Order: sequence, then C-alpha cells, then structure tokens
Amino acid sequence: MPVSDVDAAKAFYANLGWREDADFGFDNGFRVVQFTPPGSPASVQFGAGITSATPGSAQGLYLIVSDIQAARDELAGLGVEVSEVFHPGAPGAQFHTDGSDRVGGRAEEGASYSSFATFSDPDGNGWLLQEITSRLPGRIESDETSFASVDDLRAALIRAATAHGEHEKRHGGEFDENWPAWYAEYMAAEQSGAELPE
Repeated sequence: MPVSDVDAAKAFYANLGWREDADFGFDNGFRVVQFTPPGSPASVQFGAGITSATPGSAQGLYLIVSDIQAARDELAGLGVEVSEVFHPGAPGAQFHTDGSDRVGGRAEEGASYSSFATFSDPDGNGWLLQEITSRLPGRIESDETSFASVDDLRAALIRAATAHGEHEKRHGGEFDENWPAWYAEYMAAEQSGAELPE
C-alpha cells in the first residue's frame, strides 16, 4: 500500500488496534511495515521502497464486518473520519468516492453483503467496510466455524437471540428449554452459509 509517511501510517493503523507484525528497516533505505486487522487472515504492508504507486492511490480495500454500525461507531470513537452507514442506490455505488448513488442507512432488511461505510488513512488510501451477516453458499472453505474476536461472537449471539425470539413466537411463544442447541445450530449455519433453522 503506498504511503508518503511511514511513521504516520504506522501510528494510524496501530490506533485502529491492528496487530503490528513487522517493522524492518535496512541500510539501503528499504523498510517494510506489516499490520493485520483483528481476525483477518490477510495483512497489509507499506513502507519505503515497497511500491512506486502514488501515496493514497489504493482504493476500495475491503474489510468485512459482522455489524456495520458497531464497526463504524468503533472507528469514529477512535477519532477516524468515517462515513455514515450506506447502501448502494445503483450497482457499484459503494466505489463512488464522491458519494453519488449512495443511500443512507443499512440495506433493506439488513441484506448481507449490501451495507457499507468508508474511511481513509492519512494518505487517502480508501477502505470499504462491508457487512456480511450470512455467507452465500460456497463462499466458505469448510464447515468449521470460528469467531475472530469477542465482538464478533457477541454480535453473532445477538443475531441468534433475535432470531430465536422469532422462533419462539412462531411456536406459541413458549420458552424453549433447548435454546442452547438452537443457538449453536443457528450460529454455525449462519457462518457457513447453510439454511438457517426456523
């Protein structure tokens, strides 16, 4: 990722709570800094002598989150200038840096893959938060489920609790003594993209 001031970029990403994996400098002026977002299997590198691209020219870098509003509010709380949550009013509007064709608020019915927020680093490299609450079939590598952080697990439990409340209403409003098993089935299905329990 192209940056003009390595130390300013490093401070910015450290402030986000991203894990610093490396900061290696060499006598010939080459320097590589690597950060990994919480729970991500992918990392980002910047430094000196890494790329000839213009600082700030990296745009549309995706970060996937399970709760777009919570992620947006967390960034704002860290002092990051972040857009309000929006959804595209036309295909591809999430990439319009001028904000055209964006509609304020989450996507209708909270549709997975359809709600966004944006922010930039000090150089203007642009990040796009995308909310994914359930994956499309075939979009995961295995049936294993895991949660990258306590916040991700908490958000999954809240979604399961909300869905379970609807489940109880559909079944006469009676307390479901087997709720832990239902939660587990729901959370695993949601993460794997399988059909959700009724």
